[in-house]
Amino acid sequence: MSTSSHEVFGAPCWVSLTARDLAAAERFYAAVLGWEFRRTRLGEGFSVAFRGSAPVAGIGAVAGRFGMPVAWTPYFAVEDADVTAGRIRERGATMGVGPLAFGTGRAGLAADPAGAAFGFWQGEVIPDWTAGREGAPVWLELRTRDAFAAAIFYGEVLGWAGEEPGCCTVSYEHDHVVLRHHRDTVARISGGALEEDPDPQVRPRWHVHFVVPDLEAAAEAATRMGGRIASAVETSSVSRWMVLADAEGALFTVVAPQDASAEAVRRAAARAESPEG
Repeated sequence: MSTSSHEVFGAPCWVSLTARDLAAAERFYAAVLGWEFRRTRLGEGFSVAFRGSAPVAGIGAVAGRFGMPVAWTPYFAVEDADVTAGRIRERGATMGVGPLAFGTGRAGLAADPAGAAFGFWQGEVIPDWTAGREGAPVWLELRTRDAFAAAIFYGEVLGWAGEEPGCCTVSYEHDHVVLRHHRDTVARISGGALEEDPDPQVRPRWHVHFVVPDLEAAAEAATRMGGRIASAVETSSVSRWMVLADAEGALFTVVAPQDASAEAVRRAAARAESPEG
């Protein structure tokens, strides 16, 4: 059963990687995140990543063709792509691409006033794809200079916190702006990034997080496949995470539950004690 962007407007509806080499990107993410890939109706330059039977993300080998940076980008569902593009321009932000007809809908790429790139989509969306919900493979966080200003911008552009039934709600919790769709926390906005900092980790951008069972194993696979570790491990009471870069330089975050580290230690000890180890 298909779902329209009209039904989930304002909420994240997809994440996609713009890459140069599709086959190389597929090999990298298969090794690091355990994904499998299927071709799409968009042609040979595009594929969809699956974790088991669940679709996770898209990859398009369009960076070289359109002069786009190699990067992970979140997409938000909208009711009208042209209206959204007009709102973006009216608020001093930048439309980069589109809106263009694309597959079963229309898409656009933009940068918010602080320079963080994001996309929007009008058309059919994958009904069982979601960000943030417990067990979901993707989590989104915008790190920007001014979280409140960003929340106002995206709220006006994407229709957050409006009076229309089904729109996303916004709240301020523990020094972060939290976005919810129905009862699911789907994204977070944090302040403190520096617009002119040379480190892409510090500049405003949407951080795309992928869930992994073993943080260290993912990091080891990334370096083995030509990527690199781009940050130290950070921790909270419930999870551990780090930023990695793929072989073409696209940044993404891997996050594992706190108890996953204990499981990794247990497995390592078992291997050391086994006759084959």
